[in-house]
Amino acid sequence: MAAVKTDIEIARAAKKKPIMEIGAKLGIPPEHLLPYGHDKAKVSAEFIASKRGAKDGKLILVTAINPTPAGEGKTTTTVGLGDGLNRIGKKAVVCIREASLGPNFGMKGGAAGGGNAQVVPMEDMNLHFTGDFHAITTAHNLLAALIDNHIYWGNELGIDTRRVVWRRVMDMNDRALREITASLGGVANGFPREAGFDITVASEVMAILCLAADLKDLEKRLGDIIVAYRRDKTPVYARDLKAPGAMAVLLKDAMQPNLVQTLENNPAFVHGGPFANIAHGCNSVVATTTALKLADYVVTEAGFGADLGAEKFFDIKCRKAGLKPAAAVIVATVRAMKMNGGVKKEDLGKENVEAVKKGCANLGRHIENVKQFGVPAVVAINHFYSDTDAEIQALKDYVASMGEEAIVCKHWADGSAGIEELAHKVAALAESGSSQFAPLYPDELPLFEKVNTIVQRIYRGSEAIADKAVRDQLHAWEQAGYGNLPVCMAKTQYSFSTDPNLRGAPTGHVVPVREVRLSAGAGFVVVICGEIMTMPGLPKSPSSEKIFLNEQGQIEGLF
Repeated sequence: MAAVKTDIEIARAAKKKPIMEIGAKLGIPPEHLLPYGHDKAKVSAEFIASKRGAKDGKLILVTAINPTPAGEGKTTTTVGLGDGLNRIGKKAVVCIREASLGPNFGMKGGAAGGGNAQVVPMEDMNLHFTGDFHAITTAHNLLAALIDNHIYWGNELGIDTRRVVWRRVMDMNDRALREITASLGGVANGFPREAGFDITVASEVMAILCLAADLKDLEKRLGDIIVAYRRDKTPVYARDLKAPGAMAVLLKDAMQPNLVQTLENNPAFVHGGPFANIAHGCNSVVATTTALKLADYVVTEAGFGADLGAEKFFDIKCRKAGLKPAAAVIVATVRAMKMNGGVKKEDLGKENVEAVKKGCANLGRHIENVKQFGVPAVVAINHFYSDTDAEIQALKDYVASMGEEAIVCKHWADGSAGIEELAHKVAALAESGSSQFAPLYPDELPLFEKVNTIVQRIYRGSEAIADKAVRDQLHAWEQAGYGNLPVCMAKTQYSFSTDPNLRGAPTGHVVPVREVRLSAGAGFVVVICGEIMTMPGLPKSPSSEKIFLNEQGQIEGLF
């Protein structure tokens, strides 16, 4: 058997078409594509505005079971399905998130798909790309600098330096910066205070860019950011510091979606990338709504498993942007079912039908949850070479017992040819008109009841618990007019509970709410459950150790 090519080797061998040709497939004139080299471009705000009245295509969400170390391949399936729909004669666009440098050089790797279902240029996408994340980092840190500068020059706004809530960001995993002391060094450097860094994808500016409808909306949302509190606990906004104008200038180009292509030369929008734990974990509203005006089908993904990703996609992104998904795909693998069934990673290559059956409870929960939103779903079994016929059949039988269908997909190995069956099924589901999408809870429900609704209906926990201080804070925000906002749950992605080691489909667990944060500009309340890091650290042997330039000056080691 020939050696299997790595993702980067496959991507490097791609026969890319000039980006103007890809744009032409969607009816985007060359003058409205702002090229970054020959293989990527931004779509102009003028062109996007001109398409506002056009008819929308069908929106397809790709989500997954809780992630395991075995890997599920959600992005790979998203890209493969986009290619598959084009293969069967549909006009389809893929919409995915941009990759963060932190995970690339850390442990997780990139975000361009894999095997023969990738978006290219893979190296650019997983590194600096078109500079969007750098623009977001800079705009965020401009606001941080303006806060300290305002305090230095007399603090006219009466900011309580103990209650500055706007931290700094960088797009790298660096645990040493989680908690720092700023402004040391004497009178000339300001007033010393505790501060810290988050990773760029956790920035509220990132969430705002991904939810804003246009530049005007972006600037308004930036102004609504709460940066600090006074001694009487009244909020200080970014607009009080006269920051939104300059921040919007820095973000002007970043607001425009990036157009690239799949290995099969089909169009893909890659734009934005909010942290799927601390924010809503979806690509930008601008990219998704633009794609819907230009194609018959738009295939997009949400972060992590359906308990986090799909719930936030439905309850935050779709609610706020007025989107109505037509169908959902839930990605699962035989390997992940075995892990949920108690098999260790090193033993996944051995057939174990019983473990598959035992682990299917996790998948079943996700199927039930997606259907709670009124969206019809199909299961995609992302195929691995080690899967046996008996294991695949056990998985298919389980899904059939729930009244749904599971389809084996071989897009990683065979590209669009390996996912045709799923493409036909998804198209039929989307065209059936059976979607009765509705968010899980109404806007007017009190904030803590929204949290409890998610805990009980999605996580199947008994209740959320929180200290009086947390409940009082939520009540104060309701009194201040923020009660209609959706809640954005921040918890481990590995379990329905807050214990990452509790796999499968636990029930009756208590979900402790440790902290709540108001993202007034983005338009949601972040509810932090258990231990969640907003600045990741690097593992003992980070991926960066294996990334280098070869003799030909080509990048090696990205994945």
